[in-house]
Amino acid sequence: MTQAQTEPKLYTFDEFIEWYPENSEVRYELHDGVIVEMPKPRGKHSKLTGFLILELGIIIRKMGNRDIWFIPRESIVKPHRDKSGYEPDIIILNEETIKTETRWETESIIQNTTSVKLIVEVVSTNWQDDYYDKLRDYEAMGIPEYWIVDYAALGGRDFIGYPKQPTIFVCELIDGEYVKKMFRGNDLIKSPTFPQLNLTAQQIFDSVSQEKEI
Repeated sequence: MTQAQTEPKLYTFDEFIEWYPENSEVRYELHDGVIVEMPKPRGKHSKLTGFLILELGIIIRKMGNRDIWFIPRESIVKPHRDKSGYEPDIIILNEETIKTETRWETESIIQNTTSVKLIVEVVSTNWQDDYYDKLRDYEAMGIPEYWIVDYAALGGRDFIGYPKQPTIFVCELIDGEYVKKMFRGNDLIKSPTFPQLNLTAQQIFDSVSQEKEI
């Protein structure tokens, strides 16, 4: 006799937030109703994320926006679809409009486009999430700028070609759609949010070139 397989429980966003363990050392996201345990950032992934947070923080200060823009330690982004929720590697928020976020103070939840200046995702083995699902949902939300930092060249050939090489995509929202620009090697990163940024793709990749994976 063949035993029927049990379908996984599908969660709404609010059910996911209610389920989320308090003070959890593990990161979780909600993907089309399914709760997914996310790989804990380690080694190169963690170091590169820290490097970018530092560099972006310096630019925020130079632009005179230190008291307006900030990078929280953690937050959960709620897309328009009710069965997804993401925790970006880096998110830059606007202090002037965060007051419109009714769930920010108690749950660190971001729902409104006006709260977000930039989202950065550093690609891990689950690269499809960053290239497909999150790009689609951030675009639908109207997030003005989204970076995909693929330092380990894990993305599909349709995106980064073959042979694969480390790549950064800067996605700018224009007329409701993302326009992607590719940066590699000594290409100077061009960010509409941070025009003063003086950083090449290679400098970002070099921040982890000596780091051993854990």
